Amino acid sequence: MARLDVTETFHHISFPGHIHTQDSLNYACHFKFQDRDTVIVTYPKSGTTWMQEIVTLVKNRGDPQLSKTVPNWARAPWLEQYYSAKVLGATQGPRIITTHLPYNLLASALQGSKAKVIYVARNPKDVVVSYYHFHKMAKFLPEPNSFDEFLDSFLEGSVSYGSWFDHVKGWTKQAEVLANVLHISYEDMWLDLRGSMEKISAFLQCPLAGEELTSSLRHCSFSSMRDNAMVNYTLVPQEIMDHSKGKFMRKGGAPLLNRSTILTRDMFQSVPEG
Repeated sequence: MARLDVTETFHHISFPGHIHTQDSLNYACHFKFQDRDTVIVTYPKSGTTWMQEIVTLVKNRGDPQLSKTVPNWARAPWLEQYYSAKVLGATQGPRIITTHLPYNLLASALQGSKAKVIYVARNPKDVVVSYYHFHKMAKFLPEPNSFDEFLDSFLEGSVSYGSWFDHVKGWTKQAEVLANVLHISYEDMWLDLRGSMEKISAFLQCPLAGEELTSSLRHCSFSSMRDNAMVNYTLVPQEIMDHSKGKFMRKGGAPLLNRSTILTRDMFQSVPEG
C-alpha cells in the first residue's frame, strides 16, 4: 500500500493516506475495546514511541526480549491504520494499542470500557519543531516548506492529525474525571523517569520492583531506544522514510518549555533547521 501522495479527510481532520483509509478510520471509531486493553494515546511527536517501550517493558516485567525482537508497530499496533484489523484480530490476551485519534472520535467506542488509557502530552513548541523535521523525512507527509509556513498550519490545526490544542484539551478533560485514563506529560517522564514508570506500572496494576524496574529504566533510555531497530524506525524502507534527511529519534534532549508556558510566535525566532 503506497499512496504516498494521498490524504484522507475524516471528520474534517487530515490523515496520511499511505497508512490510513476511510475503512480503517471507521474501524477505529467503532472498535470493540476489551477491558484488558492498554491504549496509548498521543498527538504526533509527543512521546508515543517512548510510551510504547515503557508499557511493553512494564507488561513484561522488565524483560527486553519482546522489545528487541518485535517492531513497536506490531506489538503496540496503531488502531486507525489499515493493517490494525488483521493484527488486533489475531492478538490473544491483553493488548497494547496505540492511537493518535482525538477523544471525540473514540468517545463512543470507549464508553463503558474498562480499558486502561494512557494519554501522553508534550509542550507544543517541542511538538511542532519535532513534527516539522519529521515531515522532512516522512515521504507520506506533505512537504513542510519553511518552518514559518508549517507553524502557521500547526497553529491553525490544518496539519495531519488536526489541532494539537483540541487533541490535548479533549483527552486531558477525560483524565480529570475518569479513573481509567492516566494523563502524563513528556516533561514529567524526562525529569523523573523512575517516578513516571512507577506511576505507570501502578496504574496498569503491574508494579515493578528491584531488577524489574532497573531493567525497564535501562532499556527505555533514549540511548537504548535510539540503537534498537525495533524502535528507531530504521526498518522502514527508504522510499517511505528518507533516513538521509534525519533520524526518527533526533536528540532526546531536555524539554524546551514547561507545561505552564503559553505558546506564542515569538518563541520560534531561532528554531534549528537541522
